[in-house]
Order: sequence, then C-alpha cells, then structure tokens
Amino acid sequence: MKHLFVFLLLLCSHVKAASKPNFVIIFPDDQGYGDLGCFGSKTIRTPHLDRLAKEGRRFTSFLVPSSVCSPSRAGLLTGCYPKRIGMHNGVLFPGSKTGLNPTEHTIADHLKQNGYVTACFGKWHLGHHAQVLPTSQGFDQYFGIPYSNDMNHPNNEGRPKVDPDALWKDPTSSLTLWKTPLMENDKIIEVPVDQRTITRRCTDRGISFIKENKDRPFFLYLPYTMPHYPLYVPDDVRDPDPKKAYINTIEHLDTEIGRVIQQLRDLKLDENTYVIFATDNGPWLPYQHHGGSAGPLRGGKMSTFEGGQRVPCIMWAPGRIAAGTECQALASTIDLLPTIAAITKTTLPADRSIDGLDIGPLIKGSANAVRENFLYYNLGGRLEGFREGDWKLLIVANDPKKSGQSSAPPQIMLFNLAEDIGEKNNLASAKPELVETLRQKMNQQNAAIEATARPAWTKPKS
Repeated sequence: MKHLFVFLLLLCSHVKAASKPNFVIIFPDDQGYGDLGCFGSKTIRTPHLDRLAKEGRRFTSFLVPSSVCSPSRAGLLTGCYPKRIGMHNGVLFPGSKTGLNPTEHTIADHLKQNGYVTACFGKWHLGHHAQVLPTSQGFDQYFGIPYSNDMNHPNNEGRPKVDPDALWKDPTSSLTLWKTPLMENDKIIEVPVDQRTITRRCTDRGISFIKENKDRPFFLYLPYTMPHYPLYVPDDVRDPDPKKAYINTIEHLDTEIGRVIQQLRDLKLDENTYVIFATDNGPWLPYQHHGGSAGPLRGGKMSTFEGGQRVPCIMWAPGRIAAGTECQALASTIDLLPTIAAITKTTLPADRSIDGLDIGPLIKGSANAVRENFLYYNLGGRLEGFREGDWKLLIVANDPKKSGQSSAPPQIMLFNLAEDIGEKNNLASAKPELVETLRQKMNQQNAAIEATARPAWTKPKS
C-alpha cells in the first residue's frame, strides 16, 4: 500500500509538471532576416531551422525594439520598450556602470516565481556587475560572456585592429588577440574564452539542463554570441575560406540548434515545449562576408529601416502551433513576456506598465492583428519612427557630420510596407495628412512612456 501511495504521488507530480509547458528562447546575435533558408537564403544551408519552420509557424513581420544588442535584449526579457526601463542609450561596454534594473520583472523572474527552473547560456549584455547578471534577474544558472565578443576585459583596451579575413585565417586569434571573459554564474572562469568553442559549449550546457530538468517545467534562454563579429567556429567544422566565414558560422549555429531540438524530441518533451527562435537585431552589413543579409529589407544593424529591426522568427510547439504556417501580422519580442504569462495562465505584476501584448491568438493561427502599432527608437534611444498597420513613418534627424549642415531639417519618410517591403518609395510628400497623423500618435505614445519611465540600475559610488 505504501508503494502504491508513493507511485501515485510521483505520478501526480509528473502530471502536474507536464501540465506546465517548457519554454526555450533561442536568440543569436546579429543574424539577418535573409540568413535562413526558410526566409529566402540561397547560399546558407539551415536544415534544422528550416525543419522547425516546416513543423511550426514563421512570423514574417516580427520586430525587435532596437537595432543594437543591449536595448533589444532588455526589451525581450521585460516586455518593455527600452526607453521605459532606462536601457535605451546604446550598448553597454566593459567600463559601463549601468545595467538592467533587477527590480524589473523578467521572463525568468516570472517563470521562476511560478515553479520553473531557469537558465541562461550565452551572451548577456545587460550589465556585467554582479548586481545585474542573470542570476540577479531570475535565472538559476548562467554560463556565457557578459558583453559582446569584440569587447575586452576589464576596460576594453587592446581590441585588435585586424582585417576580418586575417582573423578568420588564424583561428588561434580567439586566444591571442581578444580578452573576452567567460563567466559561470557571477564569476569569471576564463580570460579569454576560446570563441571557437563557445557556441558548442553553450549548446552542451543547454542540453544538460534539459536532461537534468526533464521532469520539471523549465525555461532555457540561449542567446548565442555568434554571428556577431569576430566570427569563430570549432576547428573540426571550419571552412578555411574567409569568403565563407559567415556562411560557415550560421551553418554551425544551425547544427547546434538542431542538437537542442533533437534532445527535446528524444526526451519526448517536444509536445510540451514552446521553442521561439528570433535574433536580436539586423545584420552588421559593413562586414560583408563576415556579416549577414537583410534579404529584401533595407538597412541593417544600427538602422531603423526594417533591415535593422525586422528579424526572422520561428515558433514551434508540435500539437500547439499549426505546422507549416505563416503569420504576417505585426508582432515583437516585447510581446513574449505577456504571451508566456497568458500561456501559463499566470498574472503579471500590476505595479508597473509594460508595452508588450499577448500575441497568443497569432501563435494559435489567427490572422487578425493584435498589435496595431510600433515605435522605432534608434541605436542611441532617440525616437525615429512609428508603424501603424502597413504604414511606417520615419523622421530621421540631420547628422551635421554627414551633411555638413547643422540646421538642415530632418528627413521625413513614409512607406507602405505591404507594397514596398524594401522601403524604396517615399510617399511622405504625397500624403502629408497621414504623415502628420502618424507623427502625432508617435509623439503621444513616446510622451506617455517618458512620463512613466523607470531608471536603469546604476553602480553605487564607492
């Protein structure tokens, strides 16, 4: 009788855990809209992500709240435009004294408070001080680099000025020319990290985490460091041709992501797991074959054109998300927190405003818009654009360094993205009333965000 009671107790525990879906967010760095086969690439082979799209749902109008790393990552985790949480002023560096405020409510905080085990393996870039590392933001475990892989510990000095092709031809440069640190939880464990192995090592950690927690609800965040320049892959998969450096890097990423998905299948967790793939911003175009492609989109990283902020997104959950489908409706990474809360039937804190919306209906197959509009802030946090439906307004301030004129008016651009995804046909002069309507809405929403903005964390003065 005692054995039967124990068996029933374990069975109930297992059923209760299985009723809570797992979440895996995969978030490569600087991968462009056109860098996957399922998003139109003819040069890069991505069979594992292509299969994920075939078995899941592609989101083709999916935006991030910034075209650079730190603000984008802050938005994903908190469901907020970076300006609302004081994380809008560009990227953080080894000398930065700010970070994501631990008083913010992240996806990891939310799921941990609701019985999930949580882990982050990869690039953090939301502050390298102990008070703002992942273990202070809801994650039980952290393994990865605290900022970009082209930054050096401890003060960013000594960054090499080397031709990208030369770096690729010398894979040992990962250890001889860079001083990027590797951290475990809140401790630095290697300087420099061997960037050739970092993608695979983060995957290994992710797979071990899944195995260890197969009987518990879990949240795994995999913000891979690649394909942010400089590019490195393991020696056993490296193509020595520098012209194929970016292709090689993405194909290695695809293989590693495939390992994670296969582990979910092997453990029969696939039908109880949501996998969300997206990237943090558009491709770093000046690096050419060491950078990616925005496909049909205009611009790339550091731009408020679509190529800077529209990213490839795939959502996969067999039995929960219809296979081989596509969503063209506007959605964003800032919508993930409220959506995850809705999926898990849990409540977000009522003491703060966020900007994300529950896009559950879109995930389930609805074609009806959930998000009516979106604000575009530039890499330094200045408001530059507004989208409503298919219409997008950009008001880009004059750069006197480029124009030679300190008083030149801003450039005003209006595009119909349904007809002009490449933002080539400026309709501003033909539709002045629409320009003014969108401008007013943009400014009103921005003012409301500024009025209730919360500060980033700042290192106390010693």
